[in-house]
Amino acid sequence: MTGRTGRAPTLDEVAERAGVSRSAASRAINNTIHVSPATRRAVERAVRELGYVPNVTAQALARQKVGAVVLAASHDNAELFGDPFFGQVIVGITQALEDTELDLKLLLCHPERGHDRVRRMLHRPRADGVMVVALRGDDPLQRMVEDSGLPAVYGGRPLHGQPDRYVDVDNRGGGRAAVEHLVGLGRRRVATIAGPVDSHAAVARLDGVTDALSVARLDPTLVEHADFTWDGGARAMERLLLRDPTLDAVAAASDNMAAGALQTLHLHGRRVPQDVAVVGFDDLPIAQLTQPALTTVQQPIRALGYEMARILLAVVDGEAPSSLLLPTRLVVRESAPAADPPPR
Repeated sequence: MTGRTGRAPTLDEVAERAGVSRSAASRAINNTIHVSPATRRAVERAVRELGYVPNVTAQALARQKVGAVVLAASHDNAELFGDPFFGQVIVGITQALEDTELDLKLLLCHPERGHDRVRRMLHRPRADGVMVVALRGDDPLQRMVEDSGLPAVYGGRPLHGQPDRYVDVDNRGGGRAAVEHLVGLGRRRVATIAGPVDSHAAVARLDGVTDALSVARLDPTLVEHADFTWDGGARAMERLLLRDPTLDAVAAASDNMAAGALQTLHLHGRRVPQDVAVVGFDDLPIAQLTQPALTTVQQPIRALGYEMARILLAVVDGEAPSSLLLPTRLVVRESAPAADPPPR
């Protein structure tokens, strides 16, 4: 049977007819765990009415255990897993898997290429569950994971849609704390080096910055976007200095960007923190190696990986754990000390 347009009905149409999310429909069709009786009945009725033909491979996955879980990331750089941030995520995951017999597989999905390889990995009996990180915008990886019917946990929320289970950090609260600290030091021309506009974490951090600047009745428009890299931060700092040479503080959405900003400020003869106070985000090792050392918002990166794996293991074992939001905290160092040093 075909849908209203003469073609085979899609999973999206089944979900719409059943009045459930796409991922819930996928789990019901694939006979996976954690589907309520009401949802299962609604999806089964929609399947009959539409004549939807389920994915046989995905259904087979639900009936067997492979002994492996996947950490899937969407990125165009093959060196992603060597980044200190993701290194800490992987450490946390491996700690959670220590007492299990599950292997960890790393899967890098280019946002525009390599989709067939990812689909094969997720739809063949090669994994019992998947953890997803580094989603950007309307990412095809998110749809592929949902279509697979595998238990899934997201590290950080995607920009679009609401996954059933995720572990995230309080990015908005962290961005707000960074600017509240700068304002408390008496800084009034606060610039922001924000992350990519298609990243949920970056958007949330910028929202927190805007919250704090609005409360302080300061200009929230001195913003430049960049990727989460040293070079991106350095270039963004150049643009900000051209826009406002009188800026006296910078809140960066990552430590790597903050380190790049420090270099640019040094090249322009701006003293940190006397002329410009700088705050980063992450508390990676680089935060203690810069000159001066970075004041930064610490996020529990290793705990993020650990909790992702813990929740996924619970789902695979038939439990129904909730999503989790981890706290952030400000770590004060020399780039924005608790009390501004006197001018020289």
